[in-house]
Amino acid sequence: MLPNLSRAHQSTYDKIVRHPASHNLHWRAVRSLLAAIAEVVEEPNRNVKVTRNGQTLVLHPDHHKDVDTEEDLKKLRTFLERSDVEPVPSAAPGVNLLVVIDHRVASVYRTELKGSVPERIVPYDPDGAGRHLHYVTDESNGQRRPERRSYYDDIARSLAGAESVLVFGSGTGASSAMAQLLDGLRLHHKDIAARIVGAVTVDEHHLTEDQLLAQARELYATIT
Repeated sequence: MLPNLSRAHQSTYDKIVRHPASHNLHWRAVRSLLAAIAEVVEEPNRNVKVTRNGQTLVLHPDHHKDVDTEEDLKKLRTFLERSDVEPVPSAAPGVNLLVVIDHRVASVYRTELKGSVPERIVPYDPDGAGRHLHYVTDESNGQRRPERRSYYDDIARSLAGAESVLVFGSGTGASSAMAQLLDGLRLHHKDIAARIVGAVTVDEHHLTEDQLLAQARELYATIT
């Protein structure tokens, strides 16, 4: 749910993000919602370009029909979900960063600063219930559903421009947030993955921020 939307716009928004999706969405209603929350430009070829919080969507609408294909609804839903979160600022170039990560939050520190205040990044939480702030076990098969990729993409954006990156995580194995971040960087952000200088398992819940930063500085001192 978005603040300050009219009742009509909120109804359209809910129909787009609802599971299963609604199939009685008229293009005029979708166009009106997008214009209320984003920058909308109709291009000469009649495509519609929508930009919001660093996310861009290009639509090819039939102005006289409903938005009724699953592909179009999926594109709209994904755009709304990702653009609900404002872009994370990138790091200043030439700095050494520490990422302390679990499935609920990632904290990004500049290790050279005493008393460094971290950038906090949390997984996308569409309804405020916290359901994407951790792995959720599927009782039917015991499997875990991971956070959305946008969580790790937001962390990657916060690391852009850093000279080197050290990652601390408390979990072990392929299901740990640290492992998933490293895998995501290798697959989708190879330039940042190349700047990872270490990944260390720590008991972060029993360490203060000062202790985490001190450990990171010691490791950086052995690398440089």
